[in-house]
Amino acid sequence: MTQSSSRFGAALLAALAVAATVVAVRSAPSIVGTGAAGGGGGGGNWVAGWAPSPVAGSEIPWMPDCPAGKGLTDQTVRNVAFLAAGGSAVRVRVTNTFGATALRVGRASVAVQGADAAVVPGTVRELTFGGKTSVTVAAGGRALSDPVQLSVAALSTLLVSVYVPEATGPVTNHPFTAQGNFLAAGDRALSPTGEGYSSIPCWMLVDGIDVRASSRFTGTVVALGDSITDTSATSGNANKRYPDDLARRLNARRGSTLSVVNAGLGGNRLLAPRDGEPYWGVPALARLERDVFAQTGVKSVILFEGVNDIGYSAGADEMIAGYQQVIAQTKAQGLRIYGATITPFGGSFIETPERLATWRAVNHWIRTSGEFDGVFDFAKALGAPGNPEALATQYDSGDHLHPNDAGCQAMADTVNLDVLLRR
Repeated sequence: MTQSSSRFGAALLAALAVAATVVAVRSAPSIVGTGAAGGGGGGGNWVAGWAPSPVAGSEIPWMPDCPAGKGLTDQTVRNVAFLAAGGSAVRVRVTNTFGATALRVGRASVAVQGADAAVVPGTVRELTFGGKTSVTVAAGGRALSDPVQLSVAALSTLLVSVYVPEATGPVTNHPFTAQGNFLAAGDRALSPTGEGYSSIPCWMLVDGIDVRASSRFTGTVVALGDSITDTSATSGNANKRYPDDLARRLNARRGSTLSVVNAGLGGNRLLAPRDGEPYWGVPALARLERDVFAQTGVKSVILFEGVNDIGYSAGADEMIAGYQQVIAQTKAQGLRIYGATITPFGGSFIETPERLATWRAVNHWIRTSGEFDGVFDFAKALGAPGNPEALATQYDSGDHLHPNDAGCQAMADTVNLDVLLRR
């Protein structure tokens, strides 16, 4: 699903009725550098500060302002990224994960955001890749920049600009952001102003920012989920997603803490791909390695996904088998995994007696199976008094399925930080 806007209303139904055939790709980036410049050292305590899950570029009928489907030519993308962790240096991951051909990046930069597409004066840092200012990323690959010295605060916002001189074809992107981003003609990657930039609704060409953080940050927790984790029904340009609220709680805590990565995808399912509409992403079971295990400093995972599977009338047994696979693969990586109960959807367009029965059975298993390292009961926290199958009025965005800003805050508040941070 998408941001809470009337033009996305029809898409809500589509999100639970269809999904993407794209095969998950995870490969080491193939990089060829051109140009000159130097890079910094890579030592230090690195964590993932921001890492949106990518999808294949495609046309989205109700969102024509995102050009990921038709691609870019001689243009600069300026992505707006909210950091969960602060530190003394950053490095950026350029993505061509779902690209059909090699991607040439002519120039890239990172800066602290000022107003809109303008930067805070003096903060623009040109990115290099193996000391080169240009990089070519193979189809299916990614490229990690050299570190650059840049003092960034936790819960601050960066601008990551990527200039592509040649026709790209469809580009890897994250379509539903609840965040305005920017696009300009020509090479404006190093521009300190917002001149020439116009607004776009999607993130493109970048799927990660790592931060060299203080020792207080002991790693990263990845929030794996669907639209309720991703953005849907939260206020635009306000960073009110539940992982953002969790990052605020973790940053306010004294002593050791974690960075937070949002691996939510609108319309995503745990079990199955979605035919013909790749903007919903590949299923969770097909993106664990790339979106979870490959994140810098990952220590733990919060699994909160399944309402779209229920909307497709998946059975409790097959969903539980899917959860068990996520648990097994996550623990095999030496990571902790926490389960979150599926939030209520009574009164929404997906409600049927059979689906509510599945919801009850799945949530009972999450709460009682003992297979997770801990459980955060989002369903209980958001359920209506006397009617736990429906969202409480104060947490309902209006569609009886997606929590609003207050609901996302309540979810974040339900996460037991002592459990999440225990060694």
